Amino acid sequence: MRHLLLPLGDSAAYLEFSQELDLNVNAVVQALALKVRALELPWIKDIVPALGGLALHFDLDSPQAPAKPLQAVSVMLEPLLNSPHEASLLEPREIQVPVCYEADCAPDLTEVAAQLKLTSQEVVRRHCAAQYSVLMMGFVPGHPYLGGLDPSLRVPRRLSPRPQVPAGSIAIANLQSVIYPFATPGGWNLIGRTPLKLFDAARQQPCLFAPRDRVRFVPINNDEFLRLQRSIALESS
Repeated sequence: MRHLLLPLGDSAAYLEFSQELDLNVNAVVQALALKVRALELPWIKDIVPALGGLALHFDLDSPQAPAKPLQAVSVMLEPLLNSPHEASLLEPREIQVPVCYEADCAPDLTEVAAQLKLTSQEVVRRHCAAQYSVLMMGFVPGHPYLGGLDPSLRVPRRLSPRPQVPAGSIAIANLQSVIYPFATPGGWNLIGRTPLKLFDAARQQPCLFAPRDRVRFVPINNDEFLRLQRSIALESS
């Protein structure tokens, strides 16, 4: 697969495969990230898979840091790019996400359904029927970008972003779905909300999701949403 190795300042590099969303390319990126992690190189301090590429951050203060890190990365990556994927490394986790699609939790659902010439119930059915894959994490801690959205649910981002989106909001735009972990600005279409806490610094694993996880959305009603929300809040207190 064609790729380009680019410097990101003095202490990082980006291996670019594609500038467009391609689920097959992303699978290669995720597999490569696992292979690099397995090497446990002390001078590589962070490995960040993105939609179409992989960023590597260097610890230039490490005694093992090479004099020419970009050249060292190129040499290190060559056998990894040419080796087959190991099935044992590619086994993803499966996470079910409870989602309330009722009006209070889904302010854009009716509008999205009208754009698509579908009923709101059919939008929910199709959204829940798909299996999603976490393509990357960003733009705030715990925020997953999910590939696998049914193409029939493709809608553009909102013309006017909201200054604040409630934490746990499930949104769609183009061919992806996302979940907002915090109350942040956002321009995607809000069609549901989960009571799950996506990021908690006190947990052993602060982020609920990680790249490569498989995700399915499970519909719940408003009463169940409130019950789960209270239960999670008590567990976190």
